[in-house]
Amino acid sequence: MTLWRVFRPVMGLFLAEKRSMLLAGAVLAVVTVFAGIALLGLSGWFITATAIAGASAVRALVFDVFAPAAAIRFLSLARTAARYGERLTTHEATLGVLAGLRERLFRNAAQPNASNRLSQQPSRTLFRLTADIDALDSLYLRILVPAAVALCTALAVGVVFGVMHPLLGLGVAVWLLATGFGIPLLAARWSGLPARRRAYNLEALRSRTIDVVAGQTELAMAGQLQVFRTSVLGADARLAVSDDALNRIETKVGAAFGIASAVLLGSVFYAVAYLAKAGTISGPVAVMGMLVALAALEPFAALRRGAVELGRTILAARRLGPDLVATASPLPLRVPAENLAVEIRDVSVTYGAAPLPSLLNISLTLQRGERVAIIGASGSGKTTLLGLLAGEIKTSQGEVKCMPSTLLTQKTELFQDSLRNNLLLADPEATDNRLLDVLALAGLSDLVAGLPQGLDTKLGESGIGLSGGQARRFALARLLLRNAPIWLLDEPSEGIDGETARDVLQRLAGQMTQRTVIIATHIRREAALADRLLVLEDGRVKAVCCKGQPEYQTVLNGLRPD
Repeated sequence: MTLWRVFRPVMGLFLAEKRSMLLAGAVLAVVTVFAGIALLGLSGWFITATAIAGASAVRALVFDVFAPAAAIRFLSLARTAARYGERLTTHEATLGVLAGLRERLFRNAAQPNASNRLSQQPSRTLFRLTADIDALDSLYLRILVPAAVALCTALAVGVVFGVMHPLLGLGVAVWLLATGFGIPLLAARWSGLPARRRAYNLEALRSRTIDVVAGQTELAMAGQLQVFRTSVLGADARLAVSDDALNRIETKVGAAFGIASAVLLGSVFYAVAYLAKAGTISGPVAVMGMLVALAALEPFAALRRGAVELGRTILAARRLGPDLVATASPLPLRVPAENLAVEIRDVSVTYGAAPLPSLLNISLTLQRGERVAIIGASGSGKTTLLGLLAGEIKTSQGEVKCMPSTLLTQKTELFQDSLRNNLLLADPEATDNRLLDVLALAGLSDLVAGLPQGLDTKLGESGIGLSGGQARRFALARLLLRNAPIWLLDEPSEGIDGETARDVLQRLAGQMTQRTVIIATHIRREAALADRLLVLEDGRVKAVCCKGQPEYQTVLNGLRPD
């Protein structure tokens, strides 16, 4: 795969997001370098010319000190202003592009069928959103901008020396291009493998560290804590080896640039000395040439870090490239007929390359206000059916029409933030009075009233600070805040004690009026809320029974008791 194919999606995003700022940053970087080299060269010429003019009273009287002094002041101010503008513009543009990149990745993660993939590899997803995206800042700041500046510098310096003598200008330009770009290219080739190994080792270290920290209690009880600790130390040791290899390469690149600069400076010294002796150029011009040669390779040295990190940047671009392709907008919600809440016809769902479908030829219609319980053994397709109705899963075949819905998952997801902000995820426009109302309906009013900071109380990671029952009631409050016509409840009382479960279900039942409710469950107390039972087995509808029929009570009695 060529570099252009790897970087094309990233470059497309760069140009689409901040094209003008990226170009402005590159121009300012060129101006900064040009002003610096010109300032150094002109200062050397001015000092030398002033010293020569001072040796003679006649020359001193006719020597113009004002124009060079004004030019030096101008170049000094221009360099400072251009450097400030370049730093401000390039970093603002880069951070803006990376923010847009994260937004694009988050949008892709919100597409149907993405949640299953994300849940299977959460640490890998986190690494893509952090380290991989951060690695792409090198593409612009440490590769593209320095390369553009270095190219312009080589051409400009070649022209300066070409004015002194054409062959000198050609030789200097060729040397700058050959060594200035050749050394970073060699460094990029040498560092490709260790840079990729460093990325893999860093990912492994983070993932294993998270596993040890999050599961240390379970690992200690299973006697596996030392094994995992050893794996973390092993990943850290391999990371150190990769870092050492990259540092050695970067040191060698710095030494190579030093040697190239010394060769260039020595060659220019002999060349300008010869030209000055021959009378082709003056002494001050010769000094100016020496100082210009001294600074000529400095812009190329800025490529050193980018070249060493190029392998990591390529790896990040290759990983993120497929996810940067613009995703199609979600299909508009297809609403069923006026008296129906859900209409499913001949729907099948298959996950990725799974050999068997999770749902097969499912057909189902629900009247508005109807309550249905989907029951079956684990793996029968209950959660898949809820995800299908919630729009989180795509169908392999068939048609789904559904009114707007909200899903209460088995796991209550709470974030390390205030109670208010956790609630506002369901309705960002909700007032504090509205939040307190739903908390009261969920049975949490006394809890919030007893907190010194009320709604501003901070929760810990994953909702630490609330008990299991309180967290489940909090999820119920968010469900009520969403106020959707269809509730999708995935085992709403699973994992909490019987008394709390009965209270949660009672509160749910009290708010089900005028709503269509679909409950995925294998617990009797939850299924008893339904008017109709839908029995799934291996992704197929095995039986349907309504309340009042003998089969209804038979199926209900076969479920796990309260």
